[in-house]
Amino acid sequence: MPLNALRAFEVAARHMSIKDAAEEIGVTPSAVSHQLRILEDLLGVELMRRVGPRLELTESGRQLSPDLTIGFARIVEAVGTLKHERKLGPLRLSMLPTFAVHWLSPRMASYPFARSGFELLISTTQAAVDLGAGVADAAVRHGSGKWPGVLCDRLFDENLSLLGRSADWEGHGGPDIRKAVAAANLFLSQHRRDDFQRWNETLPGGPLKPAAITYVDSSSLGLKAAIDGAGITFAGIEIAGCDIAAGRLSPIVDHQVPANAAYYLCYPTALERDRRIRNVRTWMLAEAEKTGRELSGRHGNSPG
Repeated sequence: MPLNALRAFEVAARHMSIKDAAEEIGVTPSAVSHQLRILEDLLGVELMRRVGPRLELTESGRQLSPDLTIGFARIVEAVGTLKHERKLGPLRLSMLPTFAVHWLSPRMASYPFARSGFELLISTTQAAVDLGAGVADAAVRHGSGKWPGVLCDRLFDENLSLLGRSADWEGHGGPDIRKAVAAANLFLSQHRRDDFQRWNETLPGGPLKPAAITYVDSSSLGLKAAIDGAGITFAGIEIAGCDIAAGRLSPIVDHQVPANAAYYLCYPTALERDRRIRNVRTWMLAEAEKTGRELSGRHGNSPG
């Protein structure tokens, strides 16, 4: 049964007027009459008839009308509840696990959770969730910033380098670095193979060759392994900013390459003016700017 035809009959039966039904739905009276004829043809019964200047429901019309009114009222209620939750509920924010663990989590102490409009419901996934389908309200994505159907605010670019536990690499320089790297296990994200090769091929003094390479499915595991002293890793300086500032990690050499990608806060065009989006956007951009200031002037060693 076509919903437009059912809706036209429900409104006309409630008002007992084609003109009033047309005004409520926002169409012409002839469009309402056309939809009524479609419904009657499909059902094979007469639902309304004109008696003089008045409309009257037939027995079939009187039987159908109340249930349709209840049904459409429930639809309106359900949609209204969803819109209310989307507008006033927590902002559903999806992001990559690496971003959540190494960039967002260390900064959560400064996030104003107690303020109205700043509530969050955070989920992590390696996949780019479909924001248009309502899976989440906003997402932090890594890439070019060109995704169809969404607006993107660039949080920060990413520059890649070799990182290790600070206590293990302080004081190393020149030939010592090459010797130490040659004895280390490199935890390398599978997505960073080409980037590491590009970094190594442009390294002053020639490429480094770790003792072993362990491939992992995300930079997060590589960063954790390096922090725990299990080896070294190749990752974004900006993502590791809090670990570097806290002295848990250090760039092993003074050499970086751009990732040719950045981190973006993305959201549907329909939510551009949403207060919750504006709140989290303002906070994230401020924290990203702070990260840039903290990392400026930090340098690694020279591989000689």
